[in-house]
Amino acid sequence: MILKRREALQGALAGLLWPGAGTAAAAESTSTPTTGAAIDIGERFRSRDIAATFALYATHDDTLLVHDFKRAEQAFLPCSTFKIPNSLIAIETGIIKDPDEVWKYDGAKTGPETTWHDQSLRTGIQESAVWMYQEIARRVGEKRMQESIDRLGYGNRDIGGGLDQFWLTGNLRITARQQIEFLHRLYREDLPFSPRTIAIVKDILIHEKTAAHVLRGKTGLGGEPWRGWFVGWLERSGRAWIFAMNLDWKEGMRFPLRKELTLEILRGLGLMEAA
Repeated sequence: MILKRREALQGALAGLLWPGAGTAAAAESTSTPTTGAAIDIGERFRSRDIAATFALYATHDDTLLVHDFKRAEQAFLPCSTFKIPNSLIAIETGIIKDPDEVWKYDGAKTGPETTWHDQSLRTGIQESAVWMYQEIARRVGEKRMQESIDRLGYGNRDIGGGLDQFWLTGNLRITARQQIEFLHRLYREDLPFSPRTIAIVKDILIHEKTAAHVLRGKTGLGGEPWRGWFVGWLERSGRAWIFAMNLDWKEGMRFPLRKELTLEILRGLGLMEAA
């Protein structure tokens, strides 16, 4: 893992160089210039025998911290992390006018059974209601969906494999680096969508809010073989750290592990208070 400060960013991290990619691993522990805290991020995964990458970008000083650069450039299905751009597109196209408007459950047996009930955009993204977001995609339509993905520059931009499946089992792929680039643009409100659209999505992405910090994020799980995601950003004291973590899913893993590992790392770096 290497910590790298870039002297200049081109656009919103466009063309970001990942130091150490494709080379032998460097020192496995480092510290952030903000906190001085030092932890071995890789050990969080090795001790659990998990193949994973974790990338953290500090927006205030252009500092990048990455575990496993090579994997950070591997493209995987975004799975439910695609609910972030899907929400942006739903609002921008007018498919959804209010994040709290209720959508009647359509009876589809997709996604977690706990989500098989009426949903709003706010509850749908928090509970990860697959059926709702598949219906959103169908209502957006292929032409508008492709145009929107192209405008966002999301992943490989390939929506082949079914309009309501392309992010679950189809052709869409995204790397951890691309997740960070996209989320950085969302955080900076530097996307080609209206300020209202961006504000709504930033609001519904809040996982937790305390007097000290705000954590926004979205999990994802699926693919063949299964891989788990947790992506988002932490805001604290007027600063923001954008993160993307993916791991190979193993039988017996608990669903909360994706978020728990990320929070463990952020706390270890001194960026969040202890639980």
